[in-house]
Amino acid sequence: MKKPIFSLWILQFSFQLLGVMPARGLPPPEDIPEEVLRTEIITEARSPIDGKRLTAAEYAQLQNSLQTRPSATSQVNPKLRELVFLLRVRRLLRTFGIPTPK
Repeated sequence: MKKPIFSLWILQFSFQLLGVMPARGLPPPEDIPEEVLRTEIITEARSPIDGKRLTAAEYAQLQNSLQTRPSATSQVNPKLRELVFLLRVRRLLRTFGIPTPK
């Protein structure tokens, strides 16, 4: 019974000599709580295109222009889009071991 208690005492003493402290359950006091971070108003943003810093107004304008711009899929030939879809279906069927016509 005395050996485990003595071993724990030696272990704790060696940690104190090395300057190693056991982990604590609470974060350090200088950390900002997540609840506070969630309520902060973001006044700066980065462009999703090139990563440059933008103001909130510039970011909103960029998001609006990106949403109103025609998508790239509308420029693809419908026959080519169908062919790519069929090739993806074929690859999916092959993963399950279902034979596909050649």
